[in-house]
Formats: sequence, structure tokens, C-alpha cells
Amino acid sequence: MDSRSINLRGFAGNAGKNIMQGIGGFVFGNERSESKEDSYVERFLDRISNGTIPDDRRSAMTELQSLVAESRSAQMSFGAMGFPVLLNILKEDREDVELVRGALETLVSALTPIETSQGPKTEVQPASMNSDLLSRETENISLLLSLLTEEDFYVRYYTIQLLTALLTNSLKRLQEAILLIPRGITVLMDMLMDREVIRNEALLLLTYLTRDAEEIQKIVVFEGAFEKLFSIIREEGYSDGGVVVQDCLELLNNLIRTNASNQMLLKETIGFDPLISILKIRRGSAFNFTQQKTVNLLGALHTVELLLMGGPPGEQGKDTSKINNQTALAQKNILDHLLLLGVESQWAPVALRCTALRCIGSLVLRNPQNLDSLANKQVGEEPHLQPALNAILAIILRTSIAQEFVAADYVFKCFCEKNPNGQALLASTIAPHPNQGPATHGASVDMPFGSVLLQALVSSDVNGDMEACCRASSVLTHVIKDNLQCKDRVLQIQLETPTPSLGRTEPLLHRIVTCLSLAALTEGENDQSSQSEESYIQPVILRLLIIWLADCANGVNCLLESAVHLNYIIELASNKRNTGCVRGLAAVVLGACVLNNASREKGRDAFAVADAISQKIGLTTYFLRFDELRKSFLHLPSGQQHHKQLSRSSANSMSDFQEIEEEETNKGDQHPVLSEIFDSQFVSFLNKLESDIRENIMDIFSRTKTATAVLPGELEQKNGEIDGEYIKRLKSFVEKQCNEMQDLLGRNAMLAEDLVRTGGGTTSDSSERSSSGRERVQIEALKQELEGAARRIEVLKTEKAQIEAEASNQRNLAVKLESDLKSLADAYNSLEQANYRLDAEAKTLRQGGSVPYPDVEAIKAQAKEEAEKESEVELGDLLVCLGQEQTKVEKLSARLAELGEDVDTLLQGIGDDAALPDDNDEDDDDEDEDDEK
Repeated sequence: MDSRSINLRGFAGNAGKNIMQGIGGFVFGNERSESKEDSYVERFLDRISNGTIPDDRRSAMTELQSLVAESRSAQMSFGAMGFPVLLNILKEDREDVELVRGALETLVSALTPIETSQGPKTEVQPASMNSDLLSRETENISLLLSLLTEEDFYVRYYTIQLLTALLTNSLKRLQEAILLIPRGITVLMDMLMDREVIRNEALLLLTYLTRDAEEIQKIVVFEGAFEKLFSIIREEGYSDGGVVVQDCLELLNNLIRTNASNQMLLKETIGFDPLISILKIRRGSAFNFTQQKTVNLLGALHTVELLLMGGPPGEQGKDTSKINNQTALAQKNILDHLLLLGVESQWAPVALRCTALRCIGSLVLRNPQNLDSLANKQVGEEPHLQPALNAILAIILRTSIAQEFVAADYVFKCFCEKNPNGQALLASTIAPHPNQGPATHGASVDMPFGSVLLQALVSSDVNGDMEACCRASSVLTHVIKDNLQCKDRVLQIQLETPTPSLGRTEPLLHRIVTCLSLAALTEGENDQSSQSEESYIQPVILRLLIIWLADCANGVNCLLESAVHLNYIIELASNKRNTGCVRGLAAVVLGACVLNNASREKGRDAFAVADAISQKIGLTTYFLRFDELRKSFLHLPSGQQHHKQLSRSSANSMSDFQEIEEEETNKGDQHPVLSEIFDSQFVSFLNKLESDIRENIMDIFSRTKTATAVLPGELEQKNGEIDGEYIKRLKSFVEKQCNEMQDLLGRNAMLAEDLVRTGGGTTSDSSERSSSGRERVQIEALKQELEGAARRIEVLKTEKAQIEAEASNQRNLAVKLESDLKSLADAYNSLEQANYRLDAEAKTLRQGGSVPYPDVEAIKAQAKEEAEKESEVELGDLLVCLGQEQTKVEKLSARLAELGEDVDTLLQGIGDDAALPDDNDEDDDDEDEDDEK
């Protein structure tokens, strides 16, 4: 190494040292306390770069490594001066293996954070700054990857550690750099076949590298990652292996998480048999669940969960990938292993049982074959076999761990979703068992599913076990959801009333409302001892009522059979001692009673429920309950905690799931069950229901009770109806309309009064709501009046068109009669001409004298008599027709006058033809001539 390069390097080091000293003084607030370490770092770097004796350089490297590993100030100084020196050694001094080892170890120490109790926790970490400096240049990463091909074990080992340290601090930058380096990932994959220590470090490196990096994931899979990972898992002993199995599963999960193509490659290359082998456990291995084995099994179950989730949300082939994975896993009998872990192995850790139950639910979700398989599965050993669904229901009813209840409830949710046949199968078994007594919910094994469920629902009357009633209500919710037949079937279940004095049986729906009231009393007694935790009992039972009443008019009618039920739900929605969630859900129940009400009986119809809400709660307050409910859902946790990535940092806490669950239960105001029960699907359903309820209630208060509509047919005079009856019917109709309008005005006045009363608060928000409510009432009233006026205008237009059409017909008929009269006049003229001709011939004959002429006067009189007879007949017919038409014209004229039409204008020109008088005059002239003659 020539002196010029040494001097240049020294100059760069001094300049960098001065800059970093200034940065260190600014960050740490001490300009001189660490100057000693800075001078040591500079001296060691000078010996390494300018030394000529190899042993001295190696010794300086060792001392530098020790200093950097112990001092934060030394790390800072090294970052300013040391990287060019040590990177140059990695390039130029490859033959000096010991020096290269020291350089790599020193770089690892420079990138490893040093924890200290002094100084603020927000201060800059020198290790993080050094990682940023080293990863800025792609050439540096390429240089480190080239060292992985060296023969020396420690060179490869320290290089892997250095890359891992870089990934922890500069993940994105290193991922981008490795993608740009040819065969960079291939070199890393080769490390999986290296010696055990390097292989384990390579696993950690690849695990970091593949997080949220789809391109790197594809390359790693292309390099045979699946075969290598399962080969390592098999060598380590599957679930009985150590932390290496955990690392392999974490890397595997990174490769298939929301990656449908990699999931398909896994299925088509090596299949799911190796995964099933990890999940195999011995029946009755009560004391074999060590912490590491639990973590390994959790990792494998998480792999199953990812396969059952399919591709990323919204992707076109997501459902196809999910269904294919469901089918392939079921063919490997994974359901048996999941049932053994989640249902039969009650000695297994809680986290394992919960995760296995969730996997069972995801395995059967909307998959007909897997649903049938679960419905027919038996668990346990002879002679204590029982259906798998019964065993899962027993877990729901008896577990003391909320998360296990949620996981088991998820199985029933998935089993019943889009599975009407399965719902009908479960609903058909709901009936009192002959041997069923006031036992606890730990029912006999031979009892049907529905009998066990029904016993839990009504057990609160016996021993006050509201927890069992609540959990059974959650299961019943899934059984009847979106299935009207199941709702009606369960609605018909009658319970023997505990008080024979009533003399009748009690519907199951009434007992559910009774349990809800008992839950309120129980929680009221416990308020003094438990203020920090919100119970989930009332919300879960209210959810059942909401699902039951949705689109079920028979259910609403059954609920409203007793006025006590409606009053209690109203009290639940208005009582300020209840939580916002309970008040809001009770308001939704009331809205469902309005929305799905088909009753015509007074006091139980939709109008009666709406009036009760308005009078006892107030519409403004009632609608505010929906806002409170929405806000309570915003405060709930996400409910997706079981989908988080399982890493080394979270694995140990996940394995001790019960303690974590209990801690979360006590640290918040919301019960953790609520975040799982009220999932996004149910919240969306409530939002849609709320919109329909608001619209329906406002419509009720904006129209009349009988919804009388003005129809043109009702205003039209019927055939054969005399005018007096027609006027009487119209008068009755108008009176009815006036009464309805008065009723509507009274309702609007009551509504406006309520809005003004509730809007008198001090907050501007309440004032705005009151103002907007009043405006909406006025708008609705004006809208109704406008619609009524428009309908009346249409009726009048129709009548006017009919009258005009009839008048036009009469005009046409008059024209026709005029034409007939003209034809008759022409015939009369022809007759007169013939008479003239005959007179002339008679005169000629008289003048001749030789031939006796006939009696002309007699012939003339006879002809005239015949003509007059014929004319009189035709004139008589014409006068009859004219009389009839004149009567019609008089009636139409009177009707037009009533409607305000100008009759003279319409009749102008009719019958004023001048031809008729001329013809009459001509007839008179002819008669005079005849008289003269």
C-alpha cells in the first residue's frame, strides 16, 4: 500500500472524525467526556491501515473490536472513520484470514446496539447510524455477499451475522440492494446447506429478508426453499425439535402469507404431508407440551391458518386458492389432528387449543364436503364417544377462558355460515330432553346437541348462571342467522312455565327476554365490585334478538305479545346506567320491531311501537343511541390479534396465552369478547339496519295511519251511480282526507315538540340536531301536501280529457245529422222537379184534346201524400235523435260549467249552418206555388 493512499485515508479519517465529534457532542450533550475513546479509535485505525507488521495490525483490530463492542462513543467515532479502512481490508487483504475475521467481527460490534441506563431513551443509537452508513452503497452489500463463498467458517459466520444486523436496522434498503445483486439470494440459500451454526444464522437472515417482499419470496421459493425447510424440520424432529424448527416455520409462513402462487407451489411440489407430520401428537400426552414444542405447534397451526386464508384480500383467485387448500388439507385428514389438539387435548396449552379451534372453523367455512365431515365426526374413546359439535358446545359452556369461548364460538359461526342444511340439522334437535332436569350446563354425553343448548339457555332460572345463557345465546344466533325456516322452528319451541298458575306454556323467545332482564339485575348488583370491566352478557343476548327479529315478522309478533317486553326494551334503551353499547343494541331491537312488523292489531303494530319510542324515549334521543353504538364499536380492539405474525419475540408470550388474555381483560374498559363477537360483518349489518330503521320511522311520522291515497278511480263516477250518491261519496272521501290530515298534523306537532324539547341543551350539536329534525318534519309535511295536490291535478286532467273527448264526439254526431238533413232536402227537390215535369206533360195533353188525359190532380195529390208520409217518418226519427243529443249536450254543458269551462265557446259553431234555413225557405216557396196552382 503506497504512502499516497495512506495519507488520503488519514485525511478522510481526520475529517470524518471532526464531523462525527460534532454530531456526537450535539446528540449526547458532552463534547469532551468521550474524547479518550475517540483518540483510541483513531490510533487503532491508523495502526490497521498504516501498519506493516501483520501481527500488530491484527492486535490493533482485536483491541478496536473490544472498544467498539463496549463504548457507544467508540461506535460513533468508528462510524465516522472506520468503514473505509475495514471495507478496504475486506477487498484487498483476503489472504489474511485472521485480519478479515477481525474486521468482520468489528463491523458486527459497530452495528450491535449497546444498552445503557444513562441518557434519554429517545437519543440516537450509534449502531443504527452505522447501519445506515454501511447499507447506503450497494457495492458494500455485494462485497459482503462475496465473502459467503470463502472457505473459512468464521468468515462466513461473521458475514451472516453482519448481514442480519444490517437487516434489523435497514430492512428496506438491504432488500432493494440484494435484488440488484446477481445471484445474491442464491448465495444466501446455499447457506441453508452449510454447517449447523451458519445454517441457523442463515435462517434468521432469510426470515428478515422475506418479510413483506414478494419478489424476494418468489426467488427464495424458486431456489427450493420448501424442500430445504422441511428437510431441516424433519432432521430436527418435527414439533419436538428446538428453536430451529420455529425459525423454519416462521420463514415458511413469510413465503406463503397472502401469496397464492407460493401456496400452490407448496401444494404441488412437496404437498401438505410434512406439515401434517408436525401436527401429529400422541393421544394422552398430557405432560409432553414443553414451551418450545408449544411454540412449534403454534407455528405449524399458523401455517394452516395462512393456507386457509388464501391469497391477499380482494384478489380474483383468493377464494379458489382457499377452497383448493381446504380440500387438499381435508384429504390429509387434518381435521382429526385439529380435533385432537383443540377439543380432546384439554391438557394442552390454551393457545394451542384456541388456534386449533380457529383452524377447524376456517377449514369448514363454506366448504360442503368439510362441513359434512365435521357434522359426522366423533371424538373421544370408546365407550365415551360423542359428536364433535357436541364436544365443542361443551367447551363453550364450561370454559373459564374468554378466548377459548370465542375460538369455539367461531367454529359454529363458520359451520352455520351459508349452510342452511347444517342450520336446520342443529335447529331440529332443539327440544326439551325427557331426562333434562335442573342440572348444570355440564350435561350428559348422550343428550342431543339442541337439548344441551336449550338447557343452558334456561338454566339461569335455576342457578342464575347467566354466563351459560349468554354463551348458548351466541351459538343460537349462528343457528338461526339468515334462515327464516330455522327462526320459525325455534320460535315454536314452548317451555313449561315455572309458575303453573299462568296456565300456559312459555315461548323460548319470551324466556330469552326474561334472561336479558335477569342479566341486567345481576350486573346491577355487581356494579359496585367491578367498575372497570364491561360485561358481554347483555350485548350477546341483544345480538341474538336482533338477528332473530331481522326479516322475521312472526318473531316480532311473538315478542310484542306481551307489553312488558316492549316496555323493558325501551327501559334498556333509555336507562343511562347502561353502557352505550347496550343502549344502542336495545335501540336496534326496537327498530327491528318497527321495521319487520306485519301486525294489524292495535297496540302491537309498527305505529304503536313508533309512538311508544317517541313518547318514552324521544326520537332525537333514540337516534342518538345509534351514534353511541357506533362510537362503542370504534373503541373495541381490532379482533384480529390471532392473525399477527408469530416471531421469536412474540412466541413465548403466545405460548402463555392464558396469562396474556387475563391481563388484557383487566386493563381495558371493554371486555375482549366484544371485539371478537362484534366483528366487521355484524357491524356492517347493523349499519344497514340502522339506515332502514331511520327511514322507516321517519316515514311513519310523515304519513297517515291508514295510508289513504287519492286514486283517480275513487273520484270517478261509477256506472249507474246517480249524481246525489256520487256527491255524497265524494263528500265522505273528502272528510276522511281531512281527518287523516289532522292526524298527520298532530303527529308532526308532537314530533316537533319533542325535537324542540330535546334540542334545548347547551351544546351546539344538540341545537343543530333539533333544527335539522324540525326542518325534516316540515319538509316531509310539505312533500306530502305537494304529492296530494299533484294527485288531485292528475285526476282533474283526466276528467277534463274525458269531457273534451265526449264533446268532440257530439260535434261529430251533429255534423252527421246535418249531412242527413241535406240529403233529405236534395231528395225533396228532386221530387218537386218530377212534379213540374208531370204538370208540363199534363198541360200538353190537355191542349191536344184528342186523347183523354188522366186525372192529374188525383195523381199529383197521391204522389204528394206518399212523399209527405215518407218525409214525416224520416223527420220523426231525426227529431227523436236530436232530442236525445240535446239532453246529453245539456248535461255536458252543466258539468263543464261546474269545472269552470266556458260552455258557449265549446258549442260555438254547432248547428249554425246556413244551408238548413235556405232549404226550409225553398220548401215554403214550393208550397206557396202549389197553393197558387
